[in-house]
Amino acid sequence: MELKAFIVEDNATIRENLIGALEELAAIQVLGWAEAENDAKAWLAKPGDDWDLAIVDLFLKQGSGLGILDALRGRRPGQRVVVLSNYATTDMRKRCSQLGADAVFDKSNEIDALIDYCVQQSHARA
Repeated sequence: MELKAFIVEDNATIRENLIGALEELAAIQVLGWAEAENDAKAWLAKPGDDWDLAIVDLFLKQGSGLGILDALRGRRPGQRVVVLSNYATTDMRKRCSQLGADAVFDKSNEIDALIDYCVQQSHARA
């Protein structure tokens, strides 16, 4: 089953490569993306939006991924939020978990783990 995802990433090159990899390797349909905290929160909070997965960077053009995590604490059951960041330190992973992140992945060396996570989520929904 294809997961419907929303990407929060302000680097266009990273975002485009990530979307391509997710769509090709992990049965992901990317519904949209944002570069800033407020834009992401507005899109993700729209009533009736049927997203399954949000992939959130921590450092954005405006705001922070931490603010998005906090805003998504009340998301509906089954919606997953993961962090993909170059700043995936032990302390930051703990903070993200406290704010409700389902997983945290390091951009530099855990892209394969993110793809595997997405495949697992897709199979779990099938």
